[in-house]
Amino acid sequence: MLLVAGSANLDFVVRAAHIPAPGETVLGRDFKTYPGGKGANQAVACARAGGAVTHMLLALGADAFAVPLEDSLQEAGVHLHLVRVADHATGTAFICVSDDAENAITVAPGANLALRPADLPSLEGFTHLLMQLETPMDTVLAYARAANEQGVKVVLNAAPAQHLSAELLALVDVLIVNEGELAVVSENQGPVAECLARIQVPCVVVTLGRKGCCARTGAGFLTQPAFDVAAIDTTGAGDTFCGALVAALSQGNDWPQALKVASAAGALACTRWGAQSSIPTRVEVLDFLKINGL
Repeated sequence: MLLVAGSANLDFVVRAAHIPAPGETVLGRDFKTYPGGKGANQAVACARAGGAVTHMLLALGADAFAVPLEDSLQEAGVHLHLVRVADHATGTAFICVSDDAENAITVAPGANLALRPADLPSLEGFTHLLMQLETPMDTVLAYARAANEQGVKVVLNAAPAQHLSAELLALVDVLIVNEGELAVVSENQGPVAECLARIQVPCVVVTLGRKGCCARTGAGFLTQPAFDVAAIDTTGAGDTFCGALVAALSQGNDWPQALKVASAAGALACTRWGAQSSIPTRVEVLDFLKINGL
């Protein structure tokens, strides 16, 4: 059983030929809203793509933006521990998706910043706690400390990228980052292996986009090639990877299999629009792996 503690945002998504450069105005085309937020995306991925019993601690405003977020999580089977914040709007994100499936995202955290250490529910029965960095850092640290003290595995997706204290890193069992986040956390711009050597966390997973992913697990090093798909929108793909990975680990999968499952789920998410709306089911992930001979 997993607990995801983190953010939920309503995503406002515009499709355009390319992502605007500083000072540039780009004429967009399609506009839609989707349930999103790193925490909520990962919770849906744990439950839907990973098939794990998933709970989520989140904070939402008392506004209309909260409704589709609650609905999406509940439809995915996520059990909610909801903090209702009357004086903050629900978190929002403004996303431009280019025709080559890349994106640029600006987040207004809103109610996510109201999630406090005292809001953490009992951790009894949970095997893993999954967090991100779209909620206050002191809250993330408090939750990690509580989980560590109770023998719950702490998984941290260090996104958005920022410096992490030695105190927090000492509490983390699994760190998940992309290449940019790896450089920030390691405070090094060198090769991946060089950056990994600077991070004192038992397991570190690095997503590499079209190059796949790699993981340093203790003294071992694993790589997983990317699956070849026709990508249309990469929004939420990294979150799908995180959720599917933690779900697989919680179900006893070894690292090579967990990385395959997570990579397959993330690849499938790239073939659909939106964040949570793009997350595949567990059956779809397993079928995709069979088609690819895995």
